Parts: sequence; C-alpha cells; structure tokens
Amino acid sequence: MVNRKELDPGTSPVAAFGQRLRHLRDERGWTQEELGARMGCTGTHISAVETGRRPPTQRFAISADRAFGTGDMFQRMVHALQNTALLEGFPEYVRQEIRAAELRLFELGIIPGLLQTPEYAAAIATGAVRRGAITEQQAEERLPLLAERQASLERTPPPFVYAVLDESCIRRPVGGAGVMAAQLDKLVAFAELPNTVLQVAPYELGERRPFDLPVTLLMLPDRSHIAYAESAQQGQLERDMRFVQPMLTAYHQLQAEALSQAATVAMIEQLRKGTP
Repeated sequence: MVNRKELDPGTSPVAAFGQRLRHLRDERGWTQEELGARMGCTGTHISAVETGRRPPTQRFAISADRAFGTGDMFQRMVHALQNTALLEGFPEYVRQEIRAAELRLFELGIIPGLLQTPEYAAAIATGAVRRGAITEQQAEERLPLLAERQASLERTPPPFVYAVLDESCIRRPVGGAGVMAAQLDKLVAFAELPNTVLQVAPYELGERRPFDLPVTLLMLPDRSHIAYAESAQQGQLERDMRFVQPMLTAYHQLQAEALSQAATVAMIEQLRKGTP
C-alpha cells in the first residue's frame, strides 16, 4: 500500500493501540471507511488513530470492541494509556537516551531524574501520589526505570553529560534535610566526573534565561540531534533540525550565561553547609 505509515507498538501506548486496530482491520479485509461505518465515525478518524496522530478515547475503544467482538480489549488498552506512569513520548525518548553520545539537560524546580538519589526520587513520587497525580502503582513503576536510566550512564564509553540547573532546583527542599543533603552531595560528586559539566543558572539571569520548560538535547552516535521537552501532560520528541538547531543555540547561550562549574560547586557546598 502506498504511503502506509508503519507504527512501532513499543514506541507508546497510542502506537500500540493504533497498530492493534490496524492489524484486526486488515485481518477482516475492511477498509478504514468500512470500519468507520461500523464504529460510527469517519475513515479519516480511523486513519488518525491507526497512525498515532489522534489518541483513542474511551468511547472510541468501546465502539472498536463492539465492531471487532473483542470484549473489552481496546477499553483496557485505553485505560492503560490514560493511567500509565510515563508521559506519552517518553518511552521513545528513553530508547534514544541510552544510546546517546552526549546529553544536554536543563531543569526547573527539581533535580533532573538522571542526577537524583533514590531517596529524592522516592520523595518526588510520593508527593505526586499525595496530590493524586499518579497512583502508588505508577510511582513504583517509575523508580526502577529511573535506576535503569542512571545505570546506562555508566556504560563504556560513557556519554558526555552537560547539566544546567535553574537555581530553584538546588534551593527547593525535597524529602527533608537528610534527603536534600545527600542529593546535594550527589551533585558535587557528579561534577567531579571526567565526562560531566554541571552549572547553575542563577535567579539573576531573569528574562535572559532562554527556557521556561525542562529541555533535553541528545547527540546520537551518528552525530544527529534530538530534542525532548515536557509539559505536564505530554512529552514531545523532535528530530527536525529546523526546530532542534534553535534549541541547541539557546542551550549554548544558557551555558555561557550560567555559573561556571567551579562557581556552581561552591554555591552547592555553601548551601550544603546550611543543611543539618
């Protein structure tokens, strides 16, 4: 079939749903329009779900289960999609992260996951559970994944990691004094590694700080670049250099304006002295 977009079901729950929908439709020999007629929607809508351009709703899943006679299979897939501990787009990002030759991180408010201690990460997850943002099961799913991601930084050869933290990251208390003290110690240890650069973007940057959301930039072994950014609901992976290049430029500008690594470590150690 001409211009048929193939989805990797491992990329995201949305892709898995679309791939399954297409597979069952193909098995029955139905066109997208024919399936749409059975489900009470358009063939264009079916196409958008099958190619991951439109996430399925619970109502869509109910109609799909009815059309295919699959019980509640599609409904369960949507439930998993809506309740997953990971943002849409993040699983694909992780697959690229573990093979990247260089990582450039910028974070606001909290220490980036790759630099978190287990206790700090657990405190963040617990806070999300208390707010009702995630379930306890989702919190439990996040911590092993984080440990796997951190372990990938120790591969041979290790990636080069640049991390610029907004000053709020090191000043926001998380998990109590003991947890925060250990976390600051981990940052100092990170800065001492031969393949890392740690910088703080001080409050004084004001409007000169180029990013208002967390940003990660990856350089892969073939020297291609990927940008990843998150909102509260979704992660977005960007490969088009028309969009990635301006983010790289902004990151370099941020590094030029941020504190040097020596000044960053001095700030962290001074803050650490005030932690029991």
